[in-house]
Amino acid sequence: MEERFSGTILRRKRDENAKRPTMGEIGLNHFAPYLMNRLMARWNANLSEELREYDMTTAKMRALAVLSVSSSVTINELSVFAVTEQSTMSRTLDSLEQQGYIRRQPRAEDMRIRDVSITEEGRAAFEKVWPTMYDLFLQMFDGVDEAEYHGFISTLHKVLHNIRKHEI
Repeated sequence: MEERFSGTILRRKRDENAKRPTMGEIGLNHFAPYLMNRLMARWNANLSEELREYDMTTAKMRALAVLSVSSSVTINELSVFAVTEQSTMSRTLDSLEQQGYIRRQPRAEDMRIRDVSITEEGRAAFEKVWPTMYDLFLQMFDGVDEAEYHGFISTLHKVLHNIRKHEI
């Protein structure tokens, strides 16, 4: 798609006299939410295809990825970190528990809260998937140098801070 708009895209509310550009003027290739959706849809499709070899779904992989770097989290926290609806996460955890990849335990101080942790079998399953994930990650950032990557991550954190609903 060609560039359609050469003006300022990020017009702030304080620019009261400035006219808001239309989507047509900005163009989809310069509208960050559209590009982020395309990136993540492609990433998820590529990853899902690769995960079949390991009898793993994207939701399972996300849960194991979070748990591989966290000692223990609640189901709600895991849903947020894994960017998965809580109902989907509950079904995913049922399956992971049946496979012996995770453990759910009630908290001693509040039996209503269940902490989720990864088992050694779950850690081993994730370690089998990790090389594939990392290779797809490297493919996605081919041609991007380390400084650009760190700038990109910094920008994503600013945007996430602006729109997040959870403190985690």
